[in-house]
Amino acid sequence: MLAIQLKLRQGKVFTAPMALPPPDPQFVLRGTSAAVHTLHFSCGGPEPDIPLLFSGSENGFIHVWNLKTHRVDTALDGHGRRSVCCVKTMGGKDRLLSQGRDQRICLWDLAEGRTSVTDSVFTEHVGFCRCSLVQVAQGRWLMAMAARSLEEVQILELPSKTSVCTLKPEVGAKLGMPMCLKLWQLSCGSQPVLLAGYEDGSVVLWNVSMGKALSRLICHQEPVMSLDFDSEKAKGISGSSEKVLSIWSLNEQQNLQVYKTHELVNAGISDITIRPDKKILATAGWDHRIRIFGWKKLKPLAVLDYHTATAHCVSFSDHSNPRDRLLAAGSRDQRISVWSIYAQT
Repeated sequence: MLAIQLKLRQGKVFTAPMALPPPDPQFVLRGTSAAVHTLHFSCGGPEPDIPLLFSGSENGFIHVWNLKTHRVDTALDGHGRRSVCCVKTMGGKDRLLSQGRDQRICLWDLAEGRTSVTDSVFTEHVGFCRCSLVQVAQGRWLMAMAARSLEEVQILELPSKTSVCTLKPEVGAKLGMPMCLKLWQLSCGSQPVLLAGYEDGSVVLWNVSMGKALSRLICHQEPVMSLDFDSEKAKGISGSSEKVLSIWSLNEQQNLQVYKTHELVNAGISDITIRPDKKILATAGWDHRIRIFGWKKLKPLAVLDYHTATAHCVSFSDHSNPRDRLLAAGSRDQRISVWSIYAQT
């Protein structure tokens, strides 16, 4: 903490603390040749496993970045040069899921240097809604994705691609399109639940097994652009094109309730993510900035001002050692900034 000495009229001197200026990125990854829309780390493996960062770009490429050399190990081209909006690993860095604006979700085999699409799902959805993935058993995942019909969400089991259910709002609900999705379960084997943010500003809690909406909360006056949820604290957060973050909670009766709101300096949130240890969160803003907050009280901790265009995505690494933890941000300026900030917090 910096300090500044102030002298009072009586001649007494005291030292007042000053906040440290935000750091520069630890390093910057360049070479995507297009806006970066999604990021995903794979760093949890034991040595000598190389920590990786996957990025998806507007030109349809997925880049696999080596975080030791800060260079691209592999470039994957599976979406017909259409923008990639989501990348996720499935149980390890050798199996990858990617979603593109070509209306396809691809499953990749990256083991032993392979770069092949082993299967794909045709979504028939033309919007920007990213799919969501949760592992329900060894080798089995559930995936939520926006369906062909505007207001519907489809749940599939992977890798079988078996349809589990289609979540349809009640007649007359007028939620609009799903904009963001978060599948989760309290523990392995428990009932999977979906949180969906909609075009009308609502967040809806769905019981996936019953195909039924449990609760609906109007969190924003504009479409919900991003949300994340902390199942341990039963508390979530969402952002929109407004100057407000909405924090909401889930009570024991499975009802969503507004917990608090936080006003931002500038409008527009592209992405929100809570760090896996549930201590801090990061937002990607339309104002080019990455903002860091304490999750417990939503105390502003830092504003990372590096990018020169809209920040599209943020992602925390899954390093097993807290000292190695990183934050990555992708932007319309075609750069990925990587930060080491509050790693010990």
